[in-house]
Amino acid sequence: MALSNNVIGCINFVAMLLSIPVIGAGIWLAMETDNSCVKILQWPVIILGVVILVVALAGFIGGFWRIPALLIFYLIAMLILIVLLACLVVFIYMVTIRGSGHMEPSRAYLEYHLDDYSGWIRRRVQTSYKWDRIRSCLSSTTMCAQLNQSYRMAQDFFNAPLSPLQSGCCKPPTQCGYTFVNPTYWISPINNVADMDCLQWNNDQTQLCYSCDSCKAGLLANLKKEWRRADIILLITLVGLIWVYLIGCCAFRNAKTEEIFRKYKQGYADT
Repeated sequence: MALSNNVIGCINFVAMLLSIPVIGAGIWLAMETDNSCVKILQWPVIILGVVILVVALAGFIGGFWRIPALLIFYLIAMLILIVLLACLVVFIYMVTIRGSGHMEPSRAYLEYHLDDYSGWIRRRVQTSYKWDRIRSCLSSTTMCAQLNQSYRMAQDFFNAPLSPLQSGCCKPPTQCGYTFVNPTYWISPINNVADMDCLQWNNDQTQLCYSCDSCKAGLLANLKKEWRRADIILLITLVGLIWVYLIGCCAFRNAKTEEIFRKYKQGYADT
């Protein structure tokens, strides 16, 4: 019995360690500019990681101090958390399965279109009251101003590996045919009706293309890339938790079997 309980305690210590990548993934998302402006995924991930830590701690205490109630709570609660984590992993994959950048002639950076992305994630940015807050947050950053310091010549800018956010928010769409002055100042469009975003572009450094659909698409492209990275971490953690849970269940069953056998031997000896 003692050996099995010690195994359960050690296994739950591993589960406590596995909660760290989940919490870390949530904190990393919260620190990214785009996620800090949108605030969709980071808090659910952080909260789930903290709850996994608490439940694993309960199992750790229940294993080493032989508290059956805590062990039963651990087995039930951890199963629920594993299911929730699996649902989150699948959900992130499904909402980020669509959407990619489009190449333009003589440009190293990609262009992004809002319609390429899944409906659920589009709805997080399409409504005006949501986007007004996000736009204000994005425009307060230095991501566009940094381009003016890095690229002086048009060809250097056209060959630049811009992030999706910079491509969508800091410059007009390529198909509008604007003339480059500097990365955030463009004049004389050739075709104002090529895209509705062509009319949205403004050389005011607080406006630029923050009202453009291309900016929303660039934001979603950034979110997709970061969410996919977080999803890989969550998937690896999920596999680890499943293994830990299965080993813990086997150890708990062995502990109960040993206890029943010990009581049987005691009853037989008393007779």
